[in-house]
Amino acid sequence: MAPPVTERGLKSVVWQKIKATVFDDCKKEGEWKIMLLDEFTTKLLASCCKMTDLLAEGITVVENIYKNREPVRQMKALYFISPTSKSVDCFLRDFGGKSENKYKAAYIYFTDFCPDSLFNKIKASCSKSVRRCKEINISFIPLESQVYTLDVPDAFYYCYSPDPSNANGKDTIMEAMAEQIVTVCATLDENPGVRYKSKPLDNASKLAQLVEKKLENYYKIDEKSLIKGKTHSQLIIIDRGFDPVSTVVHELTFQAMAYDLLPIENDTYKYKTDGKEKEAILEEDDDLWVKIRHRHIAVVLEEIPKLMKEISSTKKATEGKTSLSALTQLMKKMPHFRKQITKQVVHLNLAEDCMSKFRPNIEKLCKTEQDLALGTDAEGQKVKDAMRVLLPVLLSKNHDNYDKIRAILLYIFSINGTTEENLDRLIQNVKIENESDMIRNWIYLGVPIVPPSQQGRPSRKDRSAEETFQLSRWTPFIKDILEDAIDNRLDSKEWPYCSQCPAVWNGSGAVSARQKPRTTYLEDRKNGSKLIVFVIGGITYSEMRCAYEVSQAHKSCEVIIGSTHILTPRKLLDDIKMLNKPEDKVSFTKDE
Repeated sequence: MAPPVTERGLKSVVWQKIKATVFDDCKKEGEWKIMLLDEFTTKLLASCCKMTDLLAEGITVVENIYKNREPVRQMKALYFISPTSKSVDCFLRDFGGKSENKYKAAYIYFTDFCPDSLFNKIKASCSKSVRRCKEINISFIPLESQVYTLDVPDAFYYCYSPDPSNANGKDTIMEAMAEQIVTVCATLDENPGVRYKSKPLDNASKLAQLVEKKLENYYKIDEKSLIKGKTHSQLIIIDRGFDPVSTVVHELTFQAMAYDLLPIENDTYKYKTDGKEKEAILEEDDDLWVKIRHRHIAVVLEEIPKLMKEISSTKKATEGKTSLSALTQLMKKMPHFRKQITKQVVHLNLAEDCMSKFRPNIEKLCKTEQDLALGTDAEGQKVKDAMRVLLPVLLSKNHDNYDKIRAILLYIFSINGTTEENLDRLIQNVKIENESDMIRNWIYLGVPIVPPSQQGRPSRKDRSAEETFQLSRWTPFIKDILEDAIDNRLDSKEWPYCSQCPAVWNGSGAVSARQKPRTTYLEDRKNGSKLIVFVIGGITYSEMRCAYEVSQAHKSCEVIIGSTHILTPRKLLDDIKMLNKPEDKVSFTKDE
């Protein structure tokens, strides 16, 4: 079973660092403070702590720095903000104005490097009121125990838009992403060897060079003023086009399926039980969610009723088949069991909601998708005519345009690009002229659409011996990459290093017999190597799952995977459609 969340990596590491660099730095026994956060730091703190943790650190109230607030002049204020002019201007309204200061004194902690122009602004306006002004170098969101995001979904547009007038925007965003990635490495106390996927685009190469340079600078001037050599870790940077299939194929593991088929926003799932509308947050504090999120929906549907029966049989409160209504009654009778059962009711509702979408339409689609993605059917026979596999989906009235576009894309990926004539015919037959850019614009990610590519498709690992479900035969490319990286089998021409002298990589943890064997999970993780991955332009939930699976299989190496933002197929297709539009026509929404 997975170790408890408190022992599980990134969230806990980030919280400990914030505690040490922010709260311990300005704590005074018996003194309460007001805390002010901007949009980014609100997300950052919400991802790694609860209000009770903040209370324990002497924070009495948390406020939004952008909003108008009543002054509390007898109290000190702790500002945890991003080094942006918007956040600094809001701070200066509190302290640098002509009127009296809002608070007794200010402690400012920036997530990242603060430009001199902003620092001098603070110095000139209100240096007497500022007790501390520090940079803590955490400029990413620890989304899960092994997943991080930079929370910059607009990077997708700037990195892949073909419009040359966006070049400045792209350079700015590349610089900012490199700074953020360095804070991921710094928080993990790693100075990794930096590698990148060399083709077909040069984004990964450019970003890798920037990160390498910034790592060098950071470790020359880190807190201990010591030059830190390369550690036994690797950072791999990849462009999104490396695996287009995993972004559009229907995935049937629980988390990926739920986020694809259901309207889950901000990790909040809304459901009805006993006639009432309820909400549940899908998060790692819920042990059951951690246990089942990466399992196949078929396994989840077997597992939850079993767990429910265990609970109900302890009190013999229900007999025979466990239904949701019987459980609702059981909860009313037994407050003691309410919390335990609530989680299971949530996940059973979630699984049943997924199945209600799956059974009528998606089930048939999945067979087509798997055959196209793999080029073989469930019996292992080669698909001779991909168009014949695709046609029934296009002719069906049960599938919406998004699902048909996903199937057409899988068809095109399977034959490595098609002719203009064939693509036009497909678009006209399905009547998706207005959405055709969802297909055509993949070319800007380096994926062959029109004309067919002369290069062969990359070869895949043979996983035919691995036990799987017929409708879930596809394995994301990232799993091959992670396994090859750990076993030191990545081709150095295809995956060059930026670093002059990376540390010797021993991801698979082969050790001599004289070395003391490691015992616990925590010791394993502490002493083992780290493989940090960054994908430019979003990662999928199935790719996140692969990071955990590979870490479980290779105890000596922990995989930490991250990206600009998290993708769902529909959101990605909408973003791809906008790539050839001018900047002023594109609306950027922050990662929820």
